[in-house]
Amino acid sequence: MLQYITSTSSPTSVVDQVKGVIAGGCRWIQIRMKDASDEEISKVVEEIKPLCIETESFLILDDRVELAKKLNVGGVHLGKMDMLPSKARIELGPAAVIGCTANTIEDVLAVHSLDIDYLGIGPYRFTETKANLAPVLGAEGIKDICMQMHAKEINIPRVAIGGITKEDVDILMKTGINGIAVSGAIAFADDVKKETEEFLRLLAPYETNGNNN
Repeated sequence: MLQYITSTSSPTSVVDQVKGVIAGGCRWIQIRMKDASDEEISKVVEEIKPLCIETESFLILDDRVELAKKLNVGGVHLGKMDMLPSKARIELGPAAVIGCTANTIEDVLAVHSLDIDYLGIGPYRFTETKANLAPVLGAEGIKDICMQMHAKEINIPRVAIGGITKEDVDILMKTGINGIAVSGAIAFADDVKKETEEFLRLLAPYETNGNNN
């Protein structure tokens, strides 16, 4: 399972990033434009939404719950300082996908009963694509959270996030996660489509082995 998170720092426009990753086979896109206006995000979504519908690609927004509802996208990803998942669920309804960020097992315990669909566990390593970064977990930190979730019978799908490169796929997929979220490694690649294909090729053995949801 690969989620692509857009980057506004990349020399490639957000629209072209999305077109490239979809061409490369990714079918889960998170539009992350932290400092952009609702109007700017709306223009991007209006341009890429027909392609997402055509290719059955899943589209969510980072944080902007009201805008996600207005634009009728698939859901949202919420950071720890964003809207409460319970409120977002009321706003977006039962069909929306809601993901939440977790840096500790305490973060997981705080949200696991709030009708969320997945957890973004990280950051795996330092990344310049996100300000106010939480403590870096590394593979062992992510594995520890996954093991504690298993011990507590918390079965929410888990996506590793934060500075992930192709070289990290194998080690991360053995920590107990179900997939990865990638931004910079694809956004800054010379060929977005080719880089996406490479990530999916590396993830393919874990998909067939049933490690992903």
